[in-house]
Amino acid sequence: MPQEVDISTQETLGDWELTKSWNRTFTSHPKRAPYSGELVIMGVDGQKPYFEVGVLSADGKKIKTRVDANYNRCTFCHDIRVTEKYNVIIDFPLVVDMNRLFNGGPLIRFEKEQFARIGVMPRYGDANSIRWFDVATCSVFHLFNSYEDDDEVVARGYQAREAIIPGPELGLNKFEWFSKGFKKIKSSDGTNNEDLEEGLLFARTYEWRLNMKTGEAKEKYLTGNEFAMDMPFINETYTGLKSKYGYTQVVDSIASFNTGIVKYGGLAKLYFDEKECENFALGKEKLQQMVKIEYHMLPKNAFCSGAVFGPKVGALEEDAGWIIAFVHDEDTNKSEVNNLTELLTWFCYFDECPKSRKY
Repeated sequence: MPQEVDISTQETLGDWELTKSWNRTFTSHPKRAPYSGELVIMGVDGQKPYFEVGVLSADGKKIKTRVDANYNRCTFCHDIRVTEKYNVIIDFPLVVDMNRLFNGGPLIRFEKEQFARIGVMPRYGDANSIRWFDVATCSVFHLFNSYEDDDEVVARGYQAREAIIPGPELGLNKFEWFSKGFKKIKSSDGTNNEDLEEGLLFARTYEWRLNMKTGEAKEKYLTGNEFAMDMPFINETYTGLKSKYGYTQVVDSIASFNTGIVKYGGLAKLYFDEKECENFALGKEKLQQMVKIEYHMLPKNAFCSGAVFGPKVGALEEDAGWIIAFVHDEDTNKSEVNNLTELLTWFCYFDECPKSRKY
């Protein structure tokens, strides 16, 4: 449940006062709607209604609308996106099934043979107003942003061929499964020609263009196979609006492969309006046009998480600001989340050298 925090003291005050009006899970990634300041939220449940969308007033004192999206399954989903007029919701087949659990199966399973779709609904719409777009089945946990572009709603996020949650099926070697999954892919379609089990967890930037006029969905990769990435974020001033830049955490595939645990060894800045060609050198693969990426890698055995963008006050440029991330150096064992004085936080302009400071 969301907590209320005193901004001046950072003291936790307790459960959010509207908890009684929202008696279900609360998304980890609520979104503030452009211009209105309203907060768009969602929550899932293991029983009907499986998925609900809510809109909070800008002052946070009232739930203006609460809608059952009429899902026919409970999906493990914790992200939602907005545009100027719409809420963007996802229905991908990482399914929570209580009946399966009662019958001896896993509670959560990625059902890769099932459908995937993205819904676009008016801000205060109901289930009947949702425009659904069928898309290629994949695993999606996090979205960069979404915005309106003429007749299209554009959504960008990270997708992989397999879900990292809940892990391997019973009986499979956990370390081997994770290690294979993190292995670097070699082809533009996200697979390795030699072994289809390799690179299943290799997440890449992806774009869906949803045409509200024709009902067509166009989708494509925006990044190649140099690094897997996830945990995207932007300058939140541009939430729901067209943004030129995105930021993300970069997976250290070797460290992840060797340990069987996903580790982020750097940060990246994506230039969505600038293109570069990447060559997949296997067989018949050709040059692929991808977005420009600028990488900032951490020292060996240093890994980051929880990165956010802090905009510079008064700046006009979208990318004027700092990236702030928790960084843990495994060689020195510096930084612990539960001890703020030991946090190693990375501040940098992307046009300057990275600098580390201890706080």
